[in-house]
Amino acid sequence: MIHRRKVIIGTLGAAAAATAAGCSSHSKASSGDATTTTNWVEPVAESATQPPAAPVTLTVTPAHGTKEVSPVKPITVAASNGTLKSVTVTSGKSKVEGSMQSDGSWKSTEDLDYSKTYKVVATTSDSTGTTAAHTSTFTTIKPDGLARVTFQANAMNAIKTGHTYGAGQPVIVAFSRSVNKKAAERAIEITTSPSVEGKFYWADDRTVHWRPAKYWAKGTTIKVKVNGLGVKLGKNVYGKNAATHFTIGRQLIALADTRTHMTKVYIDGKLVRTMKSSFGRGGGATGSKGQKVSFWTAGGPHVVLSKERKHSMSSASFGITDPKDPNYYDSPDIEFCTRISYSGEFLHAAPWNPQLGEANRSHGCVNLSTHDAKWVYDNFILGDVVDVKHSPRTLEIWNGLGDWTVSFDKYGR
Repeated sequence: MIHRRKVIIGTLGAAAAATAAGCSSHSKASSGDATTTTNWVEPVAESATQPPAAPVTLTVTPAHGTKEVSPVKPITVAASNGTLKSVTVTSGKSKVEGSMQSDGSWKSTEDLDYSKTYKVVATTSDSTGTTAAHTSTFTTIKPDGLARVTFQANAMNAIKTGHTYGAGQPVIVAFSRSVNKKAAERAIEITTSPSVEGKFYWADDRTVHWRPAKYWAKGTTIKVKVNGLGVKLGKNVYGKNAATHFTIGRQLIALADTRTHMTKVYIDGKLVRTMKSSFGRGGGATGSKGQKVSFWTAGGPHVVLSKERKHSMSSASFGITDPKDPNYYDSPDIEFCTRISYSGEFLHAAPWNPQLGEANRSHGCVNLSTHDAKWVYDNFILGDVVDVKHSPRTLEIWNGLGDWTVSFDKYGR
């Protein structure tokens, strides 16, 4: 009994010893004397690696290296897979203004210029917040020439923006060089209030007029824009932008009758003044260059072109300088002169003429008393209408503003 108990106890101790040895860094094999060494390795957690950020795609319009870009084409910059942080566009020391849009893109807000190289620098950030700069360049159209614009009251005076003109004043757009007429007309924008229809008439390859069917109504406002930037107006000739506006004042129309020898002035349809007059005596002469000179006052609607406090008139202007010639005349410092044609027709003071209201004795002008001529000088403005009645000669469309001598259905196109 006692011997058996010892055996059992010894067996349990061996088992316990074996269990304890399993936690040791060294253990002995169950067969023979060989020894196996097991190294304890601490478990390592997997590292949380982040995938790389997607590259930012930047779209710039016009694209890098583009040539012959229209100066009216806006610059746009947009980023995908990232955020557009800033955009700067420059040409030399000049900066192009622009703004961020609601969709996160950028767009220029002003026109460009011809013959320039523009540099676009855009900064972006990706999904990790890393920023990068992107640069591109492009160049605009390089014209051989530019057709610049001026607005004229007539060939002698420019339109003054915001000023008031008479009821016969046409819109006149003058280009600095010959242009394609159809292209130019498409670039011209005319807005009137009240609205009226009108037609273009080309005085030459550079100058175009525009008028409504009837005289302008009192108080009409006229706005004129030439949207010429980026527009090809000829063989590699491009335009520029320009704008003006003016207002029609009271509607003044003077009816000058060569038969009754009277000039009646109507303002807004009401007769305000009747003036004794003397018109062209008729006949004519031949100038030194062979040109025909008429002494009739031209018939039809004239438009006031300018006013001069004093003006000298002489037959020497068309080559007659001999005082013995029956067609010779020399009248210095004539007072209160209101011009109505390029060829030299005026309403003016003629105190030397004893037959005002009775007979036609002038060389083509409208002779008035000094009192009446001063009233005209003080009250008429550029664009007012002087319609000469019952003359055998008709005012040519080119001689001043003869636009109203032609019926609307035959005027221009």
